[in-house]
Amino acid sequence: MPGFELVPFNDIPPLEKALQDPHVAAFMVEPIQGDAGVLVPENGYLTQIRELCTRHNVLWIADEVQTGLARTGRRLAVDHEEARPDIVVLGKSLSGGVYPVSAVLCDNEVMLTIKPGEYGSTYGGNPMACKVAIAALQVMEEEKLAENAERMGQLLRSELRKLPADIVMTVRGKGLLNAIVIKETKGLAQSAHFCSKCPWILPPFRLRRVEGKPALARQRSAGQAHPWRLHPPGATPHHQRVSAKRVHRHYPQNHLVLLKSIPLFGFG
Repeated sequence: MPGFELVPFNDIPPLEKALQDPHVAAFMVEPIQGDAGVLVPENGYLTQIRELCTRHNVLWIADEVQTGLARTGRRLAVDHEEARPDIVVLGKSLSGGVYPVSAVLCDNEVMLTIKPGEYGSTYGGNPMACKVAIAALQVMEEEKLAENAERMGQLLRSELRKLPADIVMTVRGKGLLNAIVIKETKGLAQSAHFCSKCPWILPPFRLRRVEGKPALARQRSAGQAHPWRLHPPGATPHHQRVSAKRVHRHYPQNHLVLLKSIPLFGFG
């Protein structure tokens, strides 16, 4: 992206050196790097980012499009360290899987530097999108989806670590944002189903123990050839289904088409 210089993730000294440049205005980072393979930083990394950005008068932008709103077992991934960014970018879960919507959150001190007429948005403030976002947030709170993601994530990782060690080298993640690192072998490399050495594991937020345990048990008993092929029962994301009902109640004339299933494993 033009105007951005890269620094290593989960490495404070290079960041500290970069922020000494008086022309640096902001630092943007995913609290957990998703597309890179669900890389979870060491505890204290986000807290140190906050301290450095404050010291050097640099805005901290947290990209929570993928990690935000219950996915990692907290409302925001930065909440794991109770660190407060200056700007938070949200999307994905904010839509409840129903309607495209994203948001940028920040204090007035930052937001009001943009004056009327300086920035335009064709679909900004779309009432349908706003209604969907509100419904999705209500579901997240009322059904305690973040708390469920925390519990089910711990169960998921503990069971995944029981997979054959000669196949699964690493299990990592937080909440229901997880990945496994698969040891590449001749058989796996030649498999038509082998898409990545680091499959993502992103079950729906509504995953319950009665669904997750049998799915993982079947996965272990399915043999070593394709351990990523199983889907949990009732796989339509709960937050998508409930949010759709609520939105349909407000907009019955709209026909909302939902995904019929979501795989237990994704590939990054």
